[in-house]
Amino acid sequence: MTMAENTIQEENRKSLNFIEQKIENDLAEGLNGGRVQTRFPPEPNGYLHIGHAKAICLDFGIAGQYNGLCNLRFDDTNPTKEEVEYVDAIQEDIKWLGFQWANVYYASDYFRQLYDFAVRLIQSGNAYVDEQTAEQIAAQKGTPSQPGTDSPFRNRPAEESLDLFRRMNEGEFEEGSMILRAKIDMASPNMHFRDPIIYRIIKHPHHRTGARWKVYPMYDFAHGQSDYFEGVTHSLCTLEFEVHRPLYDRFIDLLVEEVNKSGDGFERNKVYDGNYRPFQTEFNRLNLTYTVMSKRKLLQLVKEKMVSGWDDPRMPTICGYRRRGFTPSSIRNFIRMIGYTKYDGTIDVAQLEHAVREDLNATAKRVAAVINPIRLVITNYPEEQVELFDSVNNPEDLSAGAHQIAFSRELYIEAEDFMEEAPKKYFRLTLGQEVRLRCAYIIKCTGYKKNEAGEVTEVYAEYDPETKSGMPGSNRKIKGTIHWVSVRHAIPAEVRLYDRLFRVENPSDEKETDFRELLNPDSLKVLTNCFVEEELKNARPYDHFQFQRIGYFNVDPDSRQDHPVFNRTVSLKDTWNKVKGI
Repeated sequence: MTMAENTIQEENRKSLNFIEQKIENDLAEGLNGGRVQTRFPPEPNGYLHIGHAKAICLDFGIAGQYNGLCNLRFDDTNPTKEEVEYVDAIQEDIKWLGFQWANVYYASDYFRQLYDFAVRLIQSGNAYVDEQTAEQIAAQKGTPSQPGTDSPFRNRPAEESLDLFRRMNEGEFEEGSMILRAKIDMASPNMHFRDPIIYRIIKHPHHRTGARWKVYPMYDFAHGQSDYFEGVTHSLCTLEFEVHRPLYDRFIDLLVEEVNKSGDGFERNKVYDGNYRPFQTEFNRLNLTYTVMSKRKLLQLVKEKMVSGWDDPRMPTICGYRRRGFTPSSIRNFIRMIGYTKYDGTIDVAQLEHAVREDLNATAKRVAAVINPIRLVITNYPEEQVELFDSVNNPEDLSAGAHQIAFSRELYIEAEDFMEEAPKKYFRLTLGQEVRLRCAYIIKCTGYKKNEAGEVTEVYAEYDPETKSGMPGSNRKIKGTIHWVSVRHAIPAEVRLYDRLFRVENPSDEKETDFRELLNPDSLKVLTNCFVEEELKNARPYDHFQFQRIGYFNVDPDSRQDHPVFNRTVSLKDTWNKVKGI
């Protein structure tokens, strides 16, 4: 290998994140036969949010990067909170982000193996049935600096625990009356080792298994074992699970011991030898400013109708971002930009908005829309005349071509593009001042009309026919250019201006305040008297556009042929940091 090749290889190694570096080392050591297999394991108890997108990009991205596979596995161990609706939505979101799983599995696929494993733990003296209340168990746990105390049921004979565990599953006992605990070490400095609960009674029907099971495994017991049953090599979790890793490893060790001892009862593992085992690695979760990620809080917003649903464009859910007009590539680029570390922090949501601006700037068609209209009458333009002007679809991509926009005597312009008494550096319409109408002519303001409330309703101007775009007269230097829509050709539309859902930067840190009191009252403004150009008459839901000089918008699913609805994805520039003086 040449010196240059050595240098390139070293630079590539330096650019690896810590997860990729670990995988490179594992592969070099030949762990797990040189395989890379990951999984994305959501609980189907709600819709995925932007934090899940970070995990999705990692789990599927790592598998693709190392020619491995990534399974989708639903952690469906709590039937009281899980629904098929969420299962379907999760699959839709993953596909929309641009990923495809190798297989779909469920923790419930392994209920028999998990139950059998629990039985073996009881038989080997590593688990027991406890009849104490949740409060008693919590009191006996001790503190990080003080050891816990043994349960009075800790030394219960295995035969007795086996009988009770079987009867728990047959529905003989009420919820909360008994649990199954792993017997580890009540004096361990790791609180998770102090005889953790591994099974509890739940008598709610399961969305897949119905009433077959009355006992359900806890996450710490089901997760690692499910990884093992599937052949996962790298179990990637967020940092809050770092303290759970020793317990993950202990249960895996016990499971491997049982598999190697008996060789039966764990069918999915027969293809693996005794050297196989998964390894857990943790990375920082995604926290965004002006956002809450708690599923409980998001569900509360939905149930209390503070938002229109899980896909409300103000929600941090993936379906909410989709409806608002974010693109899969913008979210993937954002995740790539922020990277993965071992330290939690909060990312400015402006970075996510920057990512979608960059993406839409390169891809979105430019169109004319007026969202706060007043009428402009060009008094010297022929009354019945209509001209068609070429409008470039995207100046960043000239291969996207152009479309034509109709021009006539009466136009709609933005109300903010006219002022009766304008300051010195106001370069739009005011009495006696010239502006350029985008793609068309230079005009001079000659007057205006007000209604009884004193509001300007019409502006009058004269055009210079020698200044048509492309003619020699159009080269005159004019400081102001405004956009417009022909009144005769305009399509009425509803425009929804979305903004950040919370008015404070870190709503989750405001412990003394109900998070609902921190909602931004201006997070949604609905404008019903808007007009867009004819080019948008056949726009379809989720189509993206740049409304010139206003922002990026997409077509909402509520849109109809006779009533188009557009959502603002983001403004053209970051207005929040400008307001804050940044």
